[in-house]
Amino acid sequence: MDNLSLLLGPAVAFLLLLFYLNLRLASPVIAIAIRWLRWLLFSFFAADTALRFGWIDRPFWTVALAVFLGWFLLESAFNWLRVSAISLSPLPLFPKFIVNTSGDEWPTQQRLLQVRDWLRTNSFIQVQALKAEVGGGIWLRVSVYHNPDRTARLQVAFLPQDNGAITVCYSVTSQAADGRRFITDNFFLPFGGFYPENWFVERNPWHRRLPRLMARHLARMASADATPAPWDTDPLDDINQQQFLMEQVNTELGFLLPHHEREEHGKITPEGRFRVWKEAWLLDYFGLPTRYS
Repeated sequence: MDNLSLLLGPAVAFLLLLFYLNLRLASPVIAIAIRWLRWLLFSFFAADTALRFGWIDRPFWTVALAVFLGWFLLESAFNWLRVSAISLSPLPLFPKFIVNTSGDEWPTQQRLLQVRDWLRTNSFIQVQALKAEVGGGIWLRVSVYHNPDRTARLQVAFLPQDNGAITVCYSVTSQAADGRRFITDNFFLPFGGFYPENWFVERNPWHRRLPRLMARHLARMASADATPAPWDTDPLDDINQQQFLMEQVNTELGFLLPHHEREEHGKITPEGRFRVWKEAWLLDYFGLPTRYS
């Protein structure tokens, strides 16, 4: 236990360093490391303190494991309450987008400006800037781009975090000539719902670099033997139509309650809340979304 105590100090310093880095980078990958390290350190410190003061007469690792499981139960309860609050909130799960004319669609942070430079270098053309209110005066801003032959529509989404940092996520969509829609993104927020049957969605929260995500999307199209069709629809009309379709599909398949029941019971069914709760755990600690076909 004395050797472990010598490791706790450097581990705490490393945790604080990760916190500092993530204030600037807002990286979901770093956030996963922070959650695991915080969980383990809390368990070790609690066990060490309990034994030093003689509060518990049990082996160190037994106490640490009990605290570890206790943290799991408490955070599970908190996450369930958070999902329930989202369900009962008046804010829509599939918000309506509008054109962003304020001129603030792209943050001026250096790491984000490098993404825009990459898009220009690779001849991506900006089509529209959109935004949607996600609650409390917080806006989700999205810049929409097309690749040179207009067969891939890229959405660059900027997600504001509680600490003021901004996380950037990407979603690449292509429509095949036979009507299939292929979507490859790296969003890290839990969904838990259903997609239309002709949508083929793959989420890769670990792929934080846009070139890697684009390469993965093109590989998926090639492996599916899908002939991409050029985009000719307005991005705003398309995204709002898809938001409406998503709400309709998830109501029909039992993820969302019918509209006449939502005021009393919330928007998400109990089964749907469990799906969101489970996916939140997988994303928060493993970066693994629920897989969709």
